[in-house]
Amino acid sequence: MSFLQFFVWGAWLITVANYWFGTKHWSGAEFGAIFSTLGLSSIIMPALTGIIADKWINAEKLYGILHILGGIALLYLPQVEDPTTFYYVIFAAMLCYMPTISLSNSIAYNILKTNNFDVVKVFPPIRVWGTIGFIAAMWITNLTGNKASYNMFYFSAIAAFVLGIYSFTLPKCPPQKLIATDASLGEKLGLNAFKLFGTYKMALFFIFSMFLGGALQLTNMYGDVYLSEFSKVPQYADSFVVKYSTIIMSISQISETLFILAIPFFLKRFGIKQVMLISMLAWVLRFGLFAYGNPVDGLWMIIVSCIVYGMAFDFFNISGSLFVETTTDSKIRSSAQGLFMMMSNGFGAFFGGLLSGIVIDKFFTHDGIRDWHNIWLAFSGYALVIAILFAVFFKHKHNPEEVANVSH
Repeated sequence: MSFLQFFVWGAWLITVANYWFGTKHWSGAEFGAIFSTLGLSSIIMPALTGIIADKWINAEKLYGILHILGGIALLYLPQVEDPTTFYYVIFAAMLCYMPTISLSNSIAYNILKTNNFDVVKVFPPIRVWGTIGFIAAMWITNLTGNKASYNMFYFSAIAAFVLGIYSFTLPKCPPQKLIATDASLGEKLGLNAFKLFGTYKMALFFIFSMFLGGALQLTNMYGDVYLSEFSKVPQYADSFVVKYSTIIMSISQISETLFILAIPFFLKRFGIKQVMLISMLAWVLRFGLFAYGNPVDGLWMIIVSCIVYGMAFDFFNISGSLFVETTTDSKIRSSAQGLFMMMSNGFGAFFGGLLSGIVIDKFFTHDGIRDWHNIWLAFSGYALVIAILFAVFFKHKHNPEEVANVSH
């Protein structure tokens, strides 16, 4: 389940820019809107599907239905001939796909607990198979010569159908009915967590989560097409990087799995605020190294940038989640975690996708040629400003016991 869950995503997420710019020759401003669908779906769907799974339908059945419906949308994408229709079809696919990420976690937790497994020990090695699935999909797309072809959507759709059908064979995860029948709609949707904005520290944390969330998908959006477009420079046209750009990009996902293992050490040593700050500075490096890298003598910069990605992505998501866990009341903790995801992967990704497309098209594209050096420098500068403001304004004292209590 974990392998296929992220195979569905990895088959097209990193390479769709090559299809958009290279095969279809559509504009950059509209491309930003494609990635904003991830954010919009993350805002709308998880709470709704959570309520449905909690009250009316088995989680594994809902999970299967969503994957099959998403697969139908993905199957239709190769037939689309204009960017507006493409936007609506991919939006439909993402409305089905994004809630399955949290549903797959819920199903895994339910199965493990029912069978008396230690979730803390057993779940992480299972979740790693998701990253392996994502990497496998990227490699298959690249090695079969489909990093700019519509076949990537067929790969994704087939995996979604297989997973959808397979999910009906999973152990039953019946509705938990944990939500009180007399709960208000706001409580059911987890909106009571919004009162956390009344606290200066929490409000600041969520605002920074949104601004950094705007950077989380930028290299997924543009990284592969950036490496592929070195083909326009004669001295780099036949380089390994151009031919196997998706495989180079997969170093980022490999790095993610390794940095997850380093998080307990960093949290204990430096504390939640410092680890989040390290993440922000890692984003500065991620973008900055891309700005100066090239496929020959600058190849080391591209590779180091991909390695740094693991730290940038994991340290923010996991330490942020831990901060919410240690500073919120247990009654609204689940809703607060949902709010953190909504601000970073929802609103942040939505505005990041939308605005980056407009900015690149307006300021960094001349006669159809993208100025990648300055695009990455602009992104790096954005991350640096956020890091400085976070260091100055966000106050949080490191308490090693607090971290130890949560990890146990």
